[in-house]
Amino acid sequence: MAKKKKHLEKPKRALTKRQLSRFKKHQRRQRIIFGAGILIIVAVLVVIGAGVYFGWYVPDVKPLHETVIRVNDTEFNMDYYVKTLKYQMLGLESYGIEMDLSQVSYLAPMTVTAIQTSELVRQEALALGISVSDEEVEARMDEELADYDPSMLKEYRNVIRATFMSQMLQEKMLAEYFDQQVPQSAEQRHIMAMFLESRSQASEVRERLESGELFSELTAELCLDNYCKSQEGDLGWHPREILSRLIGSTVLVDSAFGAEVGVLGQPIYEEIKVKALGYWLVKAEFIDEEVEHAQLKVILLGSEEEANEIRARLEGGEDFAALAAEFSQHGESRENGGELEIDARGRFGEAFDEFIFDPELELGSLSQPIKDEAVVTEGGYWLIKVADADDDRPLEEEDRDILKSDALSQWVEGLPDDPDYTVESFMDEEKINWAVLRAWEG
Repeated sequence: MAKKKKHLEKPKRALTKRQLSRFKKHQRRQRIIFGAGILIIVAVLVVIGAGVYFGWYVPDVKPLHETVIRVNDTEFNMDYYVKTLKYQMLGLESYGIEMDLSQVSYLAPMTVTAIQTSELVRQEALALGISVSDEEVEARMDEELADYDPSMLKEYRNVIRATFMSQMLQEKMLAEYFDQQVPQSAEQRHIMAMFLESRSQASEVRERLESGELFSELTAELCLDNYCKSQEGDLGWHPREILSRLIGSTVLVDSAFGAEVGVLGQPIYEEIKVKALGYWLVKAEFIDEEVEHAQLKVILLGSEEEANEIRARLEGGEDFAALAAEFSQHGESRENGGELEIDARGRFGEAFDEFIFDPELELGSLSQPIKDEAVVTEGGYWLIKVADADDDRPLEEEDRDILKSDALSQWVEGLPDDPDYTVESFMDEEKINWAVLRAWEG
């Protein structure tokens, strides 16, 4: 049997030291490159896996340049949204408002609306032929922001620029557009008015006025409306819309524009008008003066007249809890049948504390009405006199400015509902939460 031929092997040649060194370096480079590649792949898989598992909104997966708001053809990315949110936070903090995470979360959806509205104003103003040049905006910014931190201005430049542009466009809208929409004259009344706590007080004051006492003096002494008081009862000439704005009362305005000129009217009741005045009825059940702790039954009423009426009913044997539930204007105690617990002085007015912590107070006794100007209650009576009337009187410039501002505000508020505009937000709850944390962490 023939033997297989052996293949002759060439003798191995030994590597020189230089070749061996190069070979080892090459192996090390391969291991480093291979190891780094494995680490990168693992890191990506972990991040993506964690994002899928925990529902995170990861910047590497959905980056800051992703579109989150669209107004017609204009798009805003996440970076712009976060900067706008942060800029609004800084603005509130500059007014001394301390921000926490819950407040930032509350601010977040409003920031979406602010971005959309600012862009809608720009687009609609342009459609009306009103615009502001980049040079004008930059000049205003340089003028008004000269003392601000340059690094902050650089970081938020685009957001600040959009804010200034919107402001300047609205100023131009007032001057060039809404000035034409608001008339130069309107039906107006010259009114004298004061707001009082009860019908009996209003009737008494009316008699005093009829007997010759001055409207201005009685208003300064007794009126519970701050604007009327500041004007000493003389509200001057105004159209219906301005009076409603100044006084916050359609009841007064409706009465004034239907009243006879020169006649002092009968008291007019207004149920929801607020005033800084109330009257307490208090029954003490437990008092510890040393630790200033008290368990009470209370009813808060809007006038001394009403307080006396309810007190008489309590003295007549009616149930305290039932009357508190029906008449008290103090929400906390009303829901508990009038029961109230306090742990320190100063929670209510001085007269309240004087009654509660009087050493001679008998437990279970019912107080007389306690006047408190530190609380707010609703309800009262107007006394008005229409001094003069004019169906087409020229408007004061200040009133026209208010009417123009009102018209602008209504116009801006209505823009998002315009069917001709496409306004979209892609900020779901997950993205908003992510943006809030990013803004909060700086």
